[in-house]
Amino acid sequence: MKVQLYTAPTIEPITLAELKTHLRLDSETLAGNLTTSQSILPGSHGIHELMTLDVAPGGDGWAAGDTITGQSSAQTCVVVQVLTTKTYLVRDRSGDFTPGEILSNGTVTADQGAAYPTFATGYYLLGAAVDVLGKQAIVNLNAGAVGAGGTVDAKIQESDDGTTWTDVTGGAFTQVTADNDNAIQEKAYGGTKQYIRVAAKVLTAASEFGADVIVNAATTAEDDDLTDLIIDARAYVEAVTGRALLTQTWDYYLEDWPNGNAIVLPFGNLQSVTSVSWKDTDGTETTLTAATDYLVETNGNQCGRVVLPFSGSWPSGDLYPVNPIKIRFVCGWTTAALVPKNIKRAVKFAAEDAYYHGDRSEVLKPVIDRLLASWRLWEEF
Repeated sequence: MKVQLYTAPTIEPITLAELKTHLRLDSETLAGNLTTSQSILPGSHGIHELMTLDVAPGGDGWAAGDTITGQSSAQTCVVVQVLTTKTYLVRDRSGDFTPGEILSNGTVTADQGAAYPTFATGYYLLGAAVDVLGKQAIVNLNAGAVGAGGTVDAKIQESDDGTTWTDVTGGAFTQVTADNDNAIQEKAYGGTKQYIRVAAKVLTAASEFGADVIVNAATTAEDDDLTDLIIDARAYVEAVTGRALLTQTWDYYLEDWPNGNAIVLPFGNLQSVTSVSWKDTDGTETTLTAATDYLVETNGNQCGRVVLPFSGSWPSGDLYPVNPIKIRFVCGWTTAALVPKNIKRAVKFAAEDAYYHGDRSEVLKPVIDRLLASWRLWEEF
């Protein structure tokens, strides 16, 4: 089998914190391990709403921090974030604006239609993102006094890129009211995303609260070495199973087209085929057209295939003498959370074996083999 790694995985099946917990390593003090970040600053937070216009302000528009005043109603609100030229996150609305009135930030005006502006409540108080990748994290909602009749709802959100956010399952805090204010609620984050934040919704009256993210980033003098051991352990498990564990891109080379109608690709968990190309005797490369010249069968966690369509055939030209056919494909589980538990455990034990320089191999190797037995790919290439 002739293969060449084109793009290596950017994440590993286990984190440094998980390996250190497995090895029971931690040479730092508690204070040195813990870092606290403020997602929502403590203080009195008013009601945050989504304001929607039907006519955008002219000129340079409005910006965060601008006070918007209705010329007829004399009501005001403060812009927190500009989403689009017609949608704004605002806070501290003083009262009901008059539909159809002219709005102004003191410089730029926006003359609204009969049904605008509109205001909608929701989780529009958005906390700062905190990087928790590979670390243990706890989120605290620190509630002070809730305003008369007020409520505070808060929840944890997660993101891979700090831009697109989703709610964490089970990440909603108990609603804060006058009956349970002046208290701290705590939730552990057990996800695998790089960033988390707290989003809150304040209703009826301004309320005092803040949200902190406490990160346990235990460090040892061996952290770099341990990180390398995780990479080595993942590579060992991949070699034993014949699998690519996490997203990676490979080039697979063939010397000739197959006699049958399919080319089986190695490593399992095929995500996609980037390209299928071949070179003739002059070295001229031709790229086949997906869905016309070939089809792709991903086949779940087994080996995927490149298949001829009905009545299709492989190219008939004379082939270049060295690696004439190249298939570039992406394979592996897409997130560490999807990697089966037994494979993750095998990676931990393989890293442990390397950490102790093979002194525990007699005990650990049979354990690793048993954990991986049902996950081996038996296709030969």
